[in-house]
Formats: sequence, C-alpha cells, structure tokens
Amino acid sequence: MLCWFVLFALISGSFGQYLGIPYLFLDPEYLHKVNFTSFFIIGMVTGGFTTAFHITCYITDGHRFSFIGSMRKPFTKFVINNSVVPVAFLITYIFQIIKFQINNEYVTRTDLISQVGGLMAGYLVMTSLLSAYFWFTNNDIFKYVVCRIDEKLKTNVRATRKSVMKKLDIVRKKQVRVDNYLDYDFKFKNVKDTTFYNKASILQVFDQNHFNLVIIELFIFGLVLILGILKDHPAFQLPAASTFIIFLTIFVMLSGAFSYWFGNWASTTAVILFLVFNHLVGENYLSRRYEAFGLNYLVPPVEYTIKTITTLNDTIHQSRDRRATLPMLENWRKKFPTDVKPKMIFLCASGGGKRAALWALTALQTADSLTDGQLMKNSILITGASGGLIGASYFRELKLRDHYGEKTRPHSSIHRDLIATDNLNPIIFSLMANDLFVGFTKFEYNGNYYYKDRGYTFEEQLNLITNRMMDKPITAYDSAELKSVIPMMILSPTIVNDGRKLYIAARPVSFMNYDVMSSSDYNLSKLSGVDFISLFEDQNGEDLRFLSALRMTATFPYITPNTSLPSEPSIQIMDAGISDNFGLSDAIRFAYAYKDWIDENTSGIIFLSIRDSPKLGNIAPRVKQNIVDALTQPISNVYNNFENFQDINSDMQINHAKSWLKSDIDRIDLQYELESYVPILQKMDSLRINNPRASLSWRLTTREKFGIITSINSRGNQREIERLRKLLE
Repeated sequence: MLCWFVLFALISGSFGQYLGIPYLFLDPEYLHKVNFTSFFIIGMVTGGFTTAFHITCYITDGHRFSFIGSMRKPFTKFVINNSVVPVAFLITYIFQIIKFQINNEYVTRTDLISQVGGLMAGYLVMTSLLSAYFWFTNNDIFKYVVCRIDEKLKTNVRATRKSVMKKLDIVRKKQVRVDNYLDYDFKFKNVKDTTFYNKASILQVFDQNHFNLVIIELFIFGLVLILGILKDHPAFQLPAASTFIIFLTIFVMLSGAFSYWFGNWASTTAVILFLVFNHLVGENYLSRRYEAFGLNYLVPPVEYTIKTITTLNDTIHQSRDRRATLPMLENWRKKFPTDVKPKMIFLCASGGGKRAALWALTALQTADSLTDGQLMKNSILITGASGGLIGASYFRELKLRDHYGEKTRPHSSIHRDLIATDNLNPIIFSLMANDLFVGFTKFEYNGNYYYKDRGYTFEEQLNLITNRMMDKPITAYDSAELKSVIPMMILSPTIVNDGRKLYIAARPVSFMNYDVMSSSDYNLSKLSGVDFISLFEDQNGEDLRFLSALRMTATFPYITPNTSLPSEPSIQIMDAGISDNFGLSDAIRFAYAYKDWIDENTSGIIFLSIRDSPKLGNIAPRVKQNIVDALTQPISNVYNNFENFQDINSDMQINHAKSWLKSDIDRIDLQYELESYVPILQKMDSLRINNPRASLSWRLTTREKFGIITSINSRGNQREIERLRKLLE
C-alpha cells in the first residue's frame, strides 16, 4: 500500500514537483518522443506492478479468506476482489494525463487519444499475458512437477512443510468475515457457509502461487539483466517512470517472498540483511567506485594531505602558472585596437540541471548575436556550475569550430533543441539495469578501461546531444584558449572530503588560490582549492576527458554519481554549485590574480551572470505549519536559502573588489524569469500553478522549454542586453 501511496502522490503532483518527477509519469519520453509507444511501455509495467501487488497480497493475506481455497480459480477471484485500489489508480492516472497534456503540451485530440490508448493497450496486454499464465497454472489439482520444483527451492531456505502448516493454523484464527464477493460475471455472490477446509488443498494453492511468484520474479530479473547489457542501444532505454515502477515491482515481490518464507520474522530478517549489506558496503566489499575517464587508476594514488595542498599552492607554483597564462591575456588584448582599451567580460553561468543548460545556451546565443559577436570576443573566462557550464561549453565549442571554418551556425535554434533533449531516461535506467544488477561491461578510453556505469551513460548522452563535439581531453582546448580564440574555462567541482574546490582547466591554474583578503601575520588560512592537473600529474591528469570534467561539475544528488579520484584518501567529487552555484567567486579570484594587468590594459571588467533563478525573487509568505513542516523546516530553510547565502557573499566580494581594482566594474544579469509570461504559464501548468518555473531536472517538458527560451525576451533581460551593447560600443 505504501507503493500505491507513492504512485498516487507522484501522478497528482503532491510529491517531487520541484524536481519535475510527476512529469516523468504524465509526459513519458521514449526515443525522445512522447507518443503511443512511450505510454504503451508505461502501461505494460503498470500492469506488471499491479499483478505483483495481487500476488503478494494473495501470499501474505490470502489465507485470511479461507473460503477462496475451495473455489475454482481461487487466485483469479481474489484478484477481482482485490482491484479497488489498482482500478482507482488507473482512473486517476488517466484523468491526470488528460488534464496535464491538454494544459501543458499542446496536444491534439488525436494525439491525446493515442497516448491514453497506448497506456490502456499496454496495461491490458500485460494483464492479459499474466492472466493467461495464472489461468492455466492456478488449478485446483496440485501438479506434481510444480511440487517437485518448489520443494527444491525450499531446500535452500529454513522453511518446512510443518512450519508452513503451523503458519496456516495461526492465520486461520485471524479470518476476516466475508458475506459477499464479486465473481467472474461481476455479480456479487454469497459466501457459502463452510466450516471445514482441507489443509492440504489450501497448502497446494499457497505453494503454487509462491511458485508463480518465483517464476515472474526470475523473469523480471532476467529481463533487467538483458536490458542492462543492451542499455547502450537507445531502443532498450525505457522511460524513467517505467524504470521506477519496475523498482516498485521488485520491492513488492521481494516483500511477498520474505513474508512467505519468514512469516512474523520477515521485518526482523529484512533489517538484519540490511545491516549486513550496509556493513559490507562500508568495508568496500560491495561498494562501487565511479571513475573519471582519462585518469590512470592503476598507478599508485597521490597523497591528498594538507602538506600536498600547501606544496602545490606555494608561491613558486602560483607564480609559474600565472606567468604561463599571461600570454592568453596578451593575445586577448591584440584583438582590439591599441588606442582603445576594451572591456573584459567574465561569463558566469549558474547551475540548475537541464533548465540551466538550455537557459545558458539561449542567453549566450542571443546576447552574442545582438552584440555582433562582441560578447565572446571580449570574454576572457567562463566559470559556473552544473547545467550552466554545459550550455556555455557547448556554445564555446560551436564558436571555436565556426572560427576554424566549420559551418556550425552557433546561433541556430537547432542547438537549443539538441541541448534540451532528455538525459534522464538513460541515466535512471542505467541506475537499475547496470549499476545494481550488471556492472560488468567495460569500455576503453585513452588506453585505460572503465566500467559503463551511470557516469558513462551521462557522458554518452551529453556526447550525443552535442554532436560529439566535446569528446576530447581537457588539454585539447589549451592552444585555442592561449591564442584567445575562445574564452578560458575553469571548472570547479566541490571536494566532499574537505569542502575545497578542485580547479580543472586546460592548464595549471594554482594562481586561483591567490588570497584576496590575505593577512601576513596569520598562517592558518585555509586554501580554497587545489589545481587538478598539478595534483594528478602522475595519473595523467592532462588526459582527463572534458565530458568527465563536466560530469563532475554537474553531479546531481542520487542521479549522477559522486566521482572518486585516484588519491589517498580517495577524493570524492560533488556538484560545483555546493560552493558557488554562480561562478562569481572564481571570476573574482582570476581578476585578482591579474588585477594590475587589467588596470593597465582594459577600461574595466563586466561580470555577466547568467542565472537560472531571479536574484530578487519574492519573499514567500508565512503559512500554517503542521507537525511535518515543523520537523523539516530547519533543513528546508537552509536548502531554500542556499542561493541567497551565495548571492550575499558574491555581492560582498565584488564590492570589495572595487578597493583593489582601479578599473570600472559593471554587472549584467540575464535571469530566467517569467514576468511577461506568468499568466500564460500559470494557466498552462496544471501541477505548478504557484511556481511556473521549469523543474530542476535533466528532463524538460514542452511547456518548460518554451518558458525558458522565451524568457530571454522579458523586459528585464532586454534592458540588460541593451546595457551590454552600450558598454561594448
């Protein structure tokens, strides 16, 4: 029943709205399309889950209705009378689909009929197949072969016929009074007044349905294993919602098996097994390491200690890296007339999943086009986090290839369509089909072999939607950055071990640790980060796959895994947004490292912040609290104000920068906002009337894509772009 409660909460939008989870059920994608086939798959797995629910109920509670055991086709009659909740869910699901598709996805009547028809067709096909199986196996006479096979299964478990009979005797004392039941003809019939039931017959029915459970369970596990092996083929990547329902199906069937074998000890046994499993994972017997592709994990790991961090950030390393990067600034200056001091732009793209990737690309395309290419010409550095960096890095790649003569059309809408493509289905499916059950397939990259895990799936999907343009090592960008053909990019994922940043760039950038507010008489200052290439020099850090760097910067909790790096202790990586979701602190550090050069060669700097959330959003009114709200508020308050904390800190740092930088400092904020479109989008989104912004997910609906792309036309963003044009004149 807990599983049904979760499903009802998901399809009604009562849970997971912010992350866009309900959309996975109401608008499922398969092969990047929402159509008959995608809904057919959802219908199939929903039918399978419903059948698993009936089997488990029959095994755990069927004996409370002993009269069924004396009837013909007892399981079928049990299912008919046990279908109140499944039927209510199916009706509610169809209603929610119709309401959502009409209000959000611009579907025609034909499309809507096709989608609902696909759901029903899939549900009926799966139900019919399983019903046929049970119809021919659920007989009154216990088959000898079934008994023999089931006896073999029981030899591996501490359960005997005697213990099962004892369990039946206990259950019979807890009979539920039933006066009427619904029969095959959907007419209510009276229960016969029978006081005697043959224990052997009931036991046979009990055993036979357990055998059916084992068969279907093995079938599902076998199917998952096969799909895991073939998961790299798009045709075998099921919609994310169907993957979740398969999870629930396995959970329900396992709970039935536990209840059958262990009876009243089922919960205790489950807890003990969980503790044993948890201990084994903690001792690294069953734990999985998610690696960064391109690094060599076979050589001895580097020591990650305070001593190592201090050594790599001493004045020798910082001065060396600063001098090596200085020619990039000189080449940037040569792009402009000698008698004019240009504006230097720092591009800072915030994180936020797929919506941030699409928004960053849209904002850069529009601003660069309206400034006749001056935006990218004047930009020296790109920083940020998560999806924002993915969108910015893709646009940077398009500009790079366009510079060298390829017809990439950097400002074309086709690139927005590509970057907005669903990434969630393959990742979620990989979580189940590969990470949990298979995990033995490998691939070769740069002479090393790695597992095809969720990290690999994420990178391959990103590789696919960017036309494989960025499938290269990080150092492949060094030459173009040094010549100032494209802005330099510094990625800074967060190190879980100590909260520092890991600075990943095409060249060593230890100068990013120049302390802006240093104190000469204090020797306990904590360094903010460590340079990636310098730290992993012996592990081929310069060969790190650029897509892996993006993946580490965009580590979404529970979806994309935390990457482990070859160090001792092993460095664990999380999203860059943990420390600075907007990238402004990194841009300030870079500016501080070259503050004297900037004062001499520019007329000022511009911090262009591409935000996937409005900076001055409305303050939420205080609402009545229940007990759950009171318990969760301390945590939710911190989470909801996370960006506000970072904004306040960034504003303080930029204001302080005016004390050490003589040149002018201007700020441009392009924000994903809906002020011009709120009435329309509120009417369109039936689930998120109070918050029409796109969900924080790696998958977007049609409405969300429309809202993100058109947000660049808001009055505020148009004013900011016009300010940018005047500053660059």
